[in-house]
Amino acid sequence: MTGYLKQSSPALQFVTFFGFFIGFMLMYNTALMLLMEPLTGHSILDLQNGDIKDPNLIGYLKITQFLYSVVVYLVPAGLFAYLWHPYPGRYLGLKPAPGAIQILLALMAMYSITWFGGFVNNWNQTWHVPQAARVMQEQAEKLVGVMLRMPSIKDLFINLVLMAIVPAIAEELFFRGVFQRLLIKSTRRVWLSVFLTAIFFSFIHFEMLGFMVRVVLGFVLGAIYVLSGNLWLSIFAHILNNGSLVVLIYLFQHGVVKTDPAKDTPVEWYIALFSLVVSIGLLWALRQKSTPMLMTDPVQKGDNDQIDNIGVDENQ
Repeated sequence: MTGYLKQSSPALQFVTFFGFFIGFMLMYNTALMLLMEPLTGHSILDLQNGDIKDPNLIGYLKITQFLYSVVVYLVPAGLFAYLWHPYPGRYLGLKPAPGAIQILLALMAMYSITWFGGFVNNWNQTWHVPQAARVMQEQAEKLVGVMLRMPSIKDLFINLVLMAIVPAIAEELFFRGVFQRLLIKSTRRVWLSVFLTAIFFSFIHFEMLGFMVRVVLGFVLGAIYVLSGNLWLSIFAHILNNGSLVVLIYLFQHGVVKTDPAKDTPVEWYIALFSLVVSIGLLWALRQKSTPMLMTDPVQKGDNDQIDNIGVDENQ
């Protein structure tokens, strides 16, 4: 096939992908600044203090969160994949639905690593960061807290869609489906690329006091994709991570759970170590039950068409 981005050099592919990312982010931010005040009567700066009680305004905030995920992450990833090859779903690792055992292993690995992530996060909280960074993070947490007020079951389901499912799909397509793929193709070093992608994934959230836990979670999500060759598993694991927090906060607000899940809980080192060992074992088991990510050059297919090997079982 000619005329697709896969014929271009890795450097040009990176430039194209980041061009899409920066371009759509600028479009989103410009539209937000121009439209927020006419629609809500409040500017972006007014909303940053998090002192919001108007349900309609909270609804607008949730819509902006949804649009951010779609415009900044989902659209650039989908557009790049479409221009990369006539089989964008295959490029992104969206092969047919994974088996039940694969889903179970991926979800268990993601759940297990949370204790190790909590231990790392406790250490991260001791970092000496600029006061401006602390203020920015406090403002972000306030806004999230406002959006996670869930007086009814309807609010729970809305938040699960807008703050758990949609962001998980969009971010996995962007970070693991495209960015990690491009890094691996460029460096030929799989695990270094997974680690660098996890760092970028954490950095782009702009929360220095939550940086390390996102690196851990991002690395596990990248490992699930590499070991299984199926992006759906990373998406499901990401949804589990996001969705479980939303559900726990809902249960806490309604008195079912007594411990606030939004507050950091100390994790002992031996529990963190056990969590890490179990997660590695589960990822190894996932590798045994999957067709891994094959880091080879494209192979020749019929009609002089080339497809990428990632996650493709030639015996199927």
